[in-house]
Amino acid sequence: MSSERPHGRWLAPFGFVGGVRAGGRLLGPEWGRLRAGVLRTGVDGCGCALRQSQRWWWWLPLTSRSVIGGRSGRSPASPRPLSCSIAQESKDAGSRRDRPEGKRGKKAAAGDTGDGVAEDAEGAPYRHTVNLPVTSFDQRANAVVREPQIQQFWAEHRVFERLAASRLAEATFVLHDGPPYANGALHIGHALNKILKDIINRYQILRGKRVHFLPGWDCHGLPIELRALQSLSKKEKASLTPMLIRQVAERFALDAVQEQRASFQRYGVWAAWERPYLTLDPAYEAAQIQVFGEMFLKGFIYRGRKPVHWSPSSRTALAEAELEYPEGHVSRSLYAAFEVVQPSERARALLQGRSASVAVWTTTPWTIPANRAVAVNPALEYQVVEAAMPQRRVLIVATSLVETLSAKWGTVLRLLGTLRGADLIGTTYRHPLYPQLILRVVLGGDYVTTDAGTGLVHTAPGHGTEDFAVGQRESLEVFSPVDDAGRFTAEAGEALAGLSVLGEGNAKVIAELQACGALLLEEPYEHKYPYDWRTKKPTIFRATDQWFASIEPFRQQALRAVAQVQWIPPAGAARMRGMIESRSEWCISRQRAWGVPIPVFFDEATGEPVVDADILQHVQSVFAQHGSSAWWTLSVDDLLPPHSPHRGRALRRGTDTMDVWFDSGTSWAAALRDASASEGEAAPKVDLYLEGSDQHRGWFQSSLLTSVATRGTAPYRAVLTHGFVLDEKGMKMSKSVGNVVDPMEIIVGGADAKKKPPYGADVLRLWVSSVDYSSDVLIGPTILRQVADIYRKLRNTLRYMAGNLYDFEAGAVAYADLPSLDRYMLRRASQVMRQVQEAYDEYAFYRVFQTLQRFAVVDLSNFYLDIAKDRCYVAVPSEPRRRSCQLVMHAVVRDMARALAPILPHTAEDLWQSLRRGGGDAEAGAGSSIFEHGWLQHVTQAPGDASEDAVWDTVRGVRDVVNKALEGARSAGEIGASLEAHVVIRPGSAAVAECLRQCDRGNGVDELRYLFIVSQVTLEPALPEKVPLAAALEATEVSVRRADGHKCVRCWNYSVRVGEHATHPRLCERCVESVQRLGA
Repeated sequence: MSSERPHGRWLAPFGFVGGVRAGGRLLGPEWGRLRAGVLRTGVDGCGCALRQSQRWWWWLPLTSRSVIGGRSGRSPASPRPLSCSIAQESKDAGSRRDRPEGKRGKKAAAGDTGDGVAEDAEGAPYRHTVNLPVTSFDQRANAVVREPQIQQFWAEHRVFERLAASRLAEATFVLHDGPPYANGALHIGHALNKILKDIINRYQILRGKRVHFLPGWDCHGLPIELRALQSLSKKEKASLTPMLIRQVAERFALDAVQEQRASFQRYGVWAAWERPYLTLDPAYEAAQIQVFGEMFLKGFIYRGRKPVHWSPSSRTALAEAELEYPEGHVSRSLYAAFEVVQPSERARALLQGRSASVAVWTTTPWTIPANRAVAVNPALEYQVVEAAMPQRRVLIVATSLVETLSAKWGTVLRLLGTLRGADLIGTTYRHPLYPQLILRVVLGGDYVTTDAGTGLVHTAPGHGTEDFAVGQRESLEVFSPVDDAGRFTAEAGEALAGLSVLGEGNAKVIAELQACGALLLEEPYEHKYPYDWRTKKPTIFRATDQWFASIEPFRQQALRAVAQVQWIPPAGAARMRGMIESRSEWCISRQRAWGVPIPVFFDEATGEPVVDADILQHVQSVFAQHGSSAWWTLSVDDLLPPHSPHRGRALRRGTDTMDVWFDSGTSWAAALRDASASEGEAAPKVDLYLEGSDQHRGWFQSSLLTSVATRGTAPYRAVLTHGFVLDEKGMKMSKSVGNVVDPMEIIVGGADAKKKPPYGADVLRLWVSSVDYSSDVLIGPTILRQVADIYRKLRNTLRYMAGNLYDFEAGAVAYADLPSLDRYMLRRASQVMRQVQEAYDEYAFYRVFQTLQRFAVVDLSNFYLDIAKDRCYVAVPSEPRRRSCQLVMHAVVRDMARALAPILPHTAEDLWQSLRRGGGDAEAGAGSSIFEHGWLQHVTQAPGDASEDAVWDTVRGVRDVVNKALEGARSAGEIGASLEAHVVIRPGSAAVAECLRQCDRGNGVDELRYLFIVSQVTLEPALPEKVPLAAALEATEVSVRRADGHKCVRCWNYSVRVGEHATHPRLCERCVESVQRLGA
């Protein structure tokens, strides 16, 4: 054994202590004897097991594990030993050595005495000559304890801050954090978002960038205000003032920030947590006022009376981004007839003195009182028809809808004549609810279609954007007899006043139409309808006095900016372009107390707004010093500049606040002042915005519009979007359904640890890396168990390699002297790492996950490490074949740690610190983190050799054929362990035979018996047929027989030379040489 092995003692086979992990189960001390071939991995935190022949010996270290950066624990020279078999619990070739050896193996496993015991007794003297893996990198993550320790290590050494301070400003990478609402605990969508950002940032750090990541929170708006008001007593609610609302909301928001920040940090997210940006900070609010002022002075912001999305449940205007359109909404739609008073000239000729009506259709009957016109499409053809509907009527409808309407109304529509839509313009009709009101048919637009309805559109300029546009052109009254609560006002008439337009008011309008004979048909109509995203209740269109940002003046500039941004996925560009092309203005005012006030005064006498550049600048400086609450606490004169001509006037301050999307949409101006700008840029432009796909109509768009309006350019170079998180059945998560996945329960576990075990942050992060976030992603208990299993396999593979490096000596073997297998594995690792880097560069983290997982299982565990066990364990420590394997493991484990570090930072750091303590590491430094050591540095240096790679690809194909033959022989009871086998191979072609001969070099590594993990290999002449490689591999014949000779009690290989040496009669010739060199 190496002199560097830590002190400990071997316990007798039946004298072990502690729990043993066997076959995936934790076995207690009551297990008096161990079944051979069952125990595969060592005990966590206690010791390790070594199987000699058919028994397991327990090695108990005399030292305890250490803590990273720790104040307690053992010295770096005393790492904890690892199990002697690779910890890869899979039914593959990687566990062939440790399987029960047929009937004979079962007999020994049952505790039968005989040859197995004799072998064990005789093999005992050689236990100390076997090179057991040794590492302090635990088999089990123990994430609940270990991850906080690692985070403390990062915090104590200020790793993130030091890396930011030490890198050149020219190499800055800025990922701007979209602020989540500070209104409660985080959900799994937050975890997906922040972890994606952290993966990107950590990768950029490893690539040598100076990462600027300032976390932010959106602290204003209705969601926070409503949650804050819920905490008030009835007495407090009865005496609400704007300032009380603001004080309560601010306290609530700041408490939520603290809670969410702690959760984000527990996810392992690095950021400037001690100095986040909050939209309620005075400096932020002042910067927001500056952007508002610039847009106002350029003429982009104006006050007007227009119909906007209005939420009766929230009593405020809403932006499109604050709406949702749930499935299953059903409206009470109706067809109504408006009596014609004076037909147009062409209509008069067709009617020939008959009374007629224009037929209209609407899904919002409550808007009928506000009707001020009927719009037609001038290009459509219309018909005058006669209908026998309890009473005979003459109606005007679109020609293409006659058949549909006849079926709906249950009557024949007899044609009286046709005319174009243009011929109807100028026709007047009587309002059905207000007979004294005479209105007219007007020119509509492309929105007047025959997809549904009658082809004539009921037009209420106070309740629709298209209606409003027509009303402006036709000088129609913008009539909206609805109050803030969504109730009809007295203007709607005594019968309707006070009724909710979405409830009894809607029903009353229908009843009134029925009573006056105007109702043709009422029917339910299912369609998408806007809902308030906060209260989950329907909204209405309602004309009110609001502040708007006009998009039209800079629309083309905004579209050019969209074209200059990299959109990931690319479909985001078309989505953003379509939204900007179809948007005319942005309603930026809200009727709430908790927000940044719009800094405008109003003349008490005239109601005219009062604002100018001096007022805007002065309010900005007041907010910077006192915060936006000064708008309510200071007098009007104090809010005006000292020399303002408006001082002394009878002015009142406005009570509207800004849309929260304007708040967060100006974060590029308020939160990035300390991010270095690229040379030649007037202000910093960030490298990346990353949020959910719903932010095309939210934060991405508001940020773009404010930046283009004031700077002429987009605030970002690239925009990456991710989908939403659904349960593992693809259903939306809901507390009522019980399918909500809490990210903190994933990390620390739930109340029932069996149902919700503590997986740790790295398993959560591994899940994030495993999903294709470009669309919606799934998560649930089954998925988490699968991800956790993959994590364990990755960790155990890393641990096995680390355990074999405790005595690694850099430079012991030159690359040119490496065996062919080792050169091949370094090249294979190099290929994998290039693929990983490309995937990181393209933000395709699921490809990183898939590539590294496949490499760990297929290339390492099932192939290279499976083969390497023999030389790692039984070779003399300084023997070249062992040192060369260590060189490969050293390169692979370090670069795998780097490649995994952005995704599994805790695991990578834990491994790195273990490697630093394990000896032979030239990269060690006091308090040194893996993130301070840069990107891939080892395997990428391996020179290519395509011809040698082709040989090894063929050999691996033959190895698969051999494994199948061994399984068949084992099932037939012909052999137990693979080392009991002698395989005879007849290659399927001469090319396959040549590849096998090239590998069988007799250097103790590139020999077929070691590659196939058997005791002997016989290569017969190849089959004569010339066939393609794939067919040749399939045609390769393999037969299995019992190995010749006797079993070596040290390496378990069978050899005809066992028994030749007098001193060591139970050893093979190879082990005799090894133990003699060791002086045993």
